[in-house]
Amino acid sequence: MRSRYSAYVLGLHDYLLATWHPSTRPATLEPPPPGLRWLGLEVRAERLLDATHGTVEFVARSKLAGRADRLHERSLFEQVDGRWLYLRALDQAAAS
Repeated sequence: MRSRYSAYVLGLHDYLLATWHPSTRPATLEPPPPGLRWLGLEVRAERLLDATHGTVEFVARSKLAGRADRLHERSLFEQVDGRWLYLRALDQAAAS
């Protein structure tokens, strides 16, 4: 999760797509809105569900045009060929 957050901050779309599960990966990613600033990531919980599935709960904070936002999500990851890939959001809430 930390590496994916860093990739969002740095605009590394190829890395984001490479770490996305093929069954749910989009063909392309939209560029972020101009002026978007990422402010921080807090990983709140990590949970191994079985040998190849796990969840990560996190809060990512950002700011755009003077407005602060936060994304609170619990994400599902699946291990494929030894790599953990983002599968989908289980729960998601955005708040200002």
